[in-house]
Amino acid sequence: MSDVQTRCGFAAVIGAPNAGKSTLVNALVGSKVSIVTPKVQTTRMRVRGVAMRGETQIVFVDTPGIFKPRRRLDRAMVSAAWAGAGEADAILLLVDAPAMAAHAEGLAAQDTRAIIAGLRHSKRRAALVLNKVDDMPRADLLPLAERLNDPSVFEQVFMISALTGDHVEDVAKWTAAKMPEGPWLYPADQAADIPMRLLAAEITREKLYLRLHDELPYATMVETEKWEERKDGSVKIDQVIYVERDGQKAIVLGKGGRAVKSIGEAARKELEEMLSRRVHLFLFVKVRENWASTREHYSSIGLEYPDE
Repeated sequence: MSDVQTRCGFAAVIGAPNAGKSTLVNALVGSKVSIVTPKVQTTRMRVRGVAMRGETQIVFVDTPGIFKPRRRLDRAMVSAAWAGAGEADAILLLVDAPAMAAHAEGLAAQDTRAIIAGLRHSKRRAALVLNKVDDMPRADLLPLAERLNDPSVFEQVFMISALTGDHVEDVAKWTAAKMPEGPWLYPADQAADIPMRLLAAEITREKLYLRLHDELPYATMVETEKWEERKDGSVKIDQVIYVERDGQKAIVLGKGGRAVKSIGEAARKELEEMLSRRVHLFLFVKVRENWASTREHYSSIGLEYPDE
């Protein structure tokens, strides 16, 4: 038996929408476990990415953005984010530094200040992680850090670029030191705790958002209906893209079906790289009014169904 002491724990990555949480988790894990788009509130569920640092296993929890909720789905996502923080051994509050500096009274800034107040109220300690610092002047960065750094909340301040990887390892080292002694929860080579069918649906949803931009802000979800292993080693995947209205269906399909074909091709290529085998992906677009209000949808992505 080895005398080496292993460590394992959870680290929640929280922040306002579009702070770069998914990009940071992917960088810390070293592979893609969470989808990334320029659209705010892309992440709808808690995604667990598993990172190894020596004998320490860190389970990074990529949470939905925390903001002032307006709809039932908003409330469920925000609740999931705070639940992730409440269960964590370490908390990383990620801030879009350029946006915070440029728009001190903007929605993202208001959301960030509300998160800091929430941490202070719950007496939870965290690390303040200023992201995208390569996109702003150094002279603006230090005053921003001083303005946000509440000593009663933050133990450490980091200035990073999740996209380029600058100083991301400093965050990993600090987080690893916070993990308690104990056995690993996952095999050392496992990168994520998310069912493959669900991850495949998330990949397609990412391509959907990237292709359609602002045309469908909240009106879509993707569900993997069938996963068929074939004798030649390939896999056949049937997915349904649900929208709420016929007009949205027309947008997803595109003229002559070109939009959905492009989405499918992009998703298939990434899935083939991820699975290291051939993928036959078939996408179907269906109208389901008020899909975002069904209990089945919430349970399928691991969210609690909020009461009105």
